[in-house]
Amino acid sequence: MFYFDEIEGQRVLKSNYLENVTAFFTTRGFDTSTLNEFDTSIKRVITPVQTHSDHIEIVDERSEYPDTDGLIVTRADTLVYLRFADCTPLILYDEINKIGAISHAGWRGTAAKIGIKTLEKMGVNFGTKPQNVVTIIGPAIGCCCYEVSDDVKNKLLSTVENPLGLSDGKKVDLKRINSRQFEEAGVSKIDICPYCTSCNNDLFYSYRKEEGTTDRHYAVFKLS
Repeated sequence: MFYFDEIEGQRVLKSNYLENVTAFFTTRGFDTSTLNEFDTSIKRVITPVQTHSDHIEIVDERSEYPDTDGLIVTRADTLVYLRFADCTPLILYDEINKIGAISHAGWRGTAAKIGIKTLEKMGVNFGTKPQNVVTIIGPAIGCCCYEVSDDVKNKLLSTVENPLGLSDGKKVDLKRINSRQFEEAGVSKIDICPYCTSCNNDLFYSYRKEEGTTDRHYAVFKLS
């Protein structure tokens, strides 16, 4: 279940599925300069250059991650965040191996199954098993507001074995498509944010509603 909280006096959205780590989604106007202030253990704050790719990196000693839309975190002194404004934020946490990740799934990332590729990379490099992963799917544009072309719709629905309930006419549900991908991969602990970024534009930025805004809210993750 999702609920609102405060970080450094600023409103954020959390899920009670992930309370043993730092994981939240910011709202409009959040000041990222405060991200290294609320926890004295934070030594680095990392954000990649997102390009709607399916490229995923494991955070190491580097400070820059170009052309990257997924970051895997293994160090407790490192906080990562990614930017969003309608696209779907995916936060994954392996409860056994104590590692986590954030992925950015717009329609291109969703069609490329970036969430599943993140899960697989965690498995190859750290032995992550789907049944040990908690996934929270953050605020994104909802099926109520997300109309796409037939070509895009078909690409998105083809990523799952069972597309039932994931579209309505020309509208598609990016959050639930990502959730269905995870379910079919063996992940059972999934929390889906009920907020649509277009309908709730007073809380979150929406690229579509605001006709191409460059402002972004963030998905934030840090191991405890």
